Amino acid sequence: MSRPRKRSTSASAHRYPREARLNEILREVIADELTRIDDERLEFVTVTSVDVDAELNRGVVFFDSLAGEAGDEAILEVLEEHRRRIQSSIGKQVRAKKTPVLEFRPDEVIRAAERIDEVLRADRERRDRMTRDEN
Repeated sequence: MSRPRKRSTSASAHRYPREARLNEILREVIADELTRIDDERLEFVTVTSVDVDAELNRGVVFFDSLAGEAGDEAILEVLEEHRRRIQSSIGKQVRAKKTPVLEFRPDEVIRAAERIDEVLRADRERRDRMTRDEN
């Protein structure tokens, strides 16, 4: 008598790569759709990442733009205006059981990294000036 095969105990180990692939595919589809939308207000907006929940109910689309924080409110309004079109594009291009409801947010991680970079650059310039003044 053979024993039944044991199921993998790490079902989530298979889910993560699938979710990561789906997030990347959605990022590409959304970024592509933004280039197709003829709206100059979205001209310098970049989709940095997408985070969809496991049930595909909600998806958070993170973006950045050359306008920075000052342009966030206007960009959020424009993205909301085009949300249904973007979701429709996802539905047509991505093989999934359902299309997540999208929510747009500025990418604070990118901005925090930029602020850290600015602080480090300013500190390096200060130290360079001090070194030159000592010589």
